[in-house]
Amino acid sequence: MIYHLFQALREYDIPGQGLMNYLSFRAMMASVTAVLFALFAGKRIIRWLQRKQIGETVRDLGLEGQIQKKGTPTMGGIIIILAILCGVLLWCDLTNVYIQLLLLSTLWCGALGFTDDYIKVFKHNKNGLSEKAKLLGQIVLGFIIGLTVWMSDDIVVREKVASEVTHETELSVDSEPVVTNGTYQEEDVVKSTKTTIPFVKRHEFDYKWLSPFKGAMGWYTKWAIYVLMIVLVITACSNGTNLTDGLDGLAAGTSAVVGVTIGILAWLGGNLIESNYLNIMYIPGSGEIAIFMSAFVGALIGFLWYNSYPAQVFMGDTGSLTIGGIIGVSAVLIRKELLIPLLCGIFFVESLSVLLQRNWFKYTKKRDGQGTRIWSMTPLHHHYQDKQEPEGRILIHKPVPPHHEAKIVARFWIVGIMLAVGTLALLKIR
Repeated sequence: MIYHLFQALREYDIPGQGLMNYLSFRAMMASVTAVLFALFAGKRIIRWLQRKQIGETVRDLGLEGQIQKKGTPTMGGIIIILAILCGVLLWCDLTNVYIQLLLLSTLWCGALGFTDDYIKVFKHNKNGLSEKAKLLGQIVLGFIIGLTVWMSDDIVVREKVASEVTHETELSVDSEPVVTNGTYQEEDVVKSTKTTIPFVKRHEFDYKWLSPFKGAMGWYTKWAIYVLMIVLVITACSNGTNLTDGLDGLAAGTSAVVGVTIGILAWLGGNLIESNYLNIMYIPGSGEIAIFMSAFVGALIGFLWYNSYPAQVFMGDTGSLTIGGIIGVSAVLIRKELLIPLLCGIFFVESLSVLLQRNWFKYTKKRDGQGTRIWSMTPLHHHYQDKQEPEGRILIHKPVPPHHEAKIVARFWIVGIMLAVGTLALLKIR
């Protein structure tokens, strides 16, 4: 709203008005706004959750410090969602299609997670929303995003950028510079199924290469493949974050690192000069995503104030599904979805551990009637926290003694930071 207010008053000479043209300034303000909102409103929301007796139900799985978490307020994802909305609505360009899609994703996934938590807490059904219903909601969102990327005339990429750009041009508008000492042609703005892939010269992969058809059929097929890929990425990210949310500060801290990285990638991809220098895809208007991600990171940092060990509040599915949805959608919109396995390596490994454990146990039980586990418990973070191994065969035994929860979280954060740095380094590796 502040951004649009200054735009409406641009005919008047208001001191500091030019700052609104800079993505960097608005990104910083969005982050600060979200942090402050989460800090000050978070305390009141936690008290409200306590009065309503919205506490976590805990089953004794033999994990270190698990029983002490019983009764801790859950559904704290409300804090994250409101903080994001506060930062975004004040400082983002709400006419930007990328911001509109991210706002839709935030509210959609938030509603999905809230419904799941509501059933668990108020209906006293520990299973919450059924897996099929949850998956259906994620798939529908994926199709909405995918079809919008396909159909919208505002979502385009520029295949060629200016060969010469002056430094003074960069300082004029850091969202989308006006070229004065270089040229680009408007016809270079195209609808494209290209995305970013590492280790190749131009960092580009086109989904049309997967299409077995040519001509009109090939055109429809490549977009169908791209839309299905978008659905897969959004669904996987949302579920991966949900599985990672099991220790105090784990999901929030790891997601903040991912959010910073996506924000940097969005700014680079939406900046004509930097994308030209790095020889990466230039996506007009996508720089606005950097402001959204700044609010996202700010909201997570503010939430961590209360969610760090020992947690005063849990995010619940309200928060975890929202976080995962935002990460998946933003990665798709900046054409970096194929970097997700590296950037979100923590979420990827956590999800993979559950899938491998479940399927390997079923396979070995069918084969010999006993069943073998790969780890003592999954998701993977619980393996390091487990106090006593379950009966039966286990391929990888738990550490002795089990690690403290805070140590596990800190080490996962360190790994997440290393993966983020590696992802950014790929921009210069060909």
